[in-house]
Amino acid sequence: MGTRTPGRIIIPKSTEGLLKLATKIFAKHEEDGAASPLNAQQDYSWKEEGPKVAPCLKNHEDAEAATKNAERLYRACDIDLPSIRAIVQNSAQVLKGIYAKNPKVLGEYGFVVDDSKQVKQDKPKDKPEDKPGE
Repeated sequence: MGTRTPGRIIIPKSTEGLLKLATKIFAKHEEDGAASPLNAQQDYSWKEEGPKVAPCLKNHEDAEAATKNAERLYRACDIDLPSIRAIVQNSAQVLKGIYAKNPKVLGEYGFVVDDSKQVKQDKPKDKPEDKPGE
């Protein structure tokens, strides 16, 4: 009886884990050279795909860093945003009070003034109820 152990091969599900594994495989494949058993693959070639691994990993790492930086920047923005929103809304009300007869002046401050007539929407008519038994 042989000493073969049944083992599952675990391939990382994460992009970073997969790319790090690919880096190790490619390094071993290059080390083995022409004797590499991976040369037997017919659908894919480490000669073609291997050089793509390092730049792909770098792009992934850069994207992760950018994501973390974006999250940090959004958190910093969120700290000041409520007070800025409040002062903009209050300024609109103050200016609207000052220029009540000519609200178009608020456009000079960057506000969009919509002076079109509001059209009343008709209430939807109730659907006739189905009579029981019909």
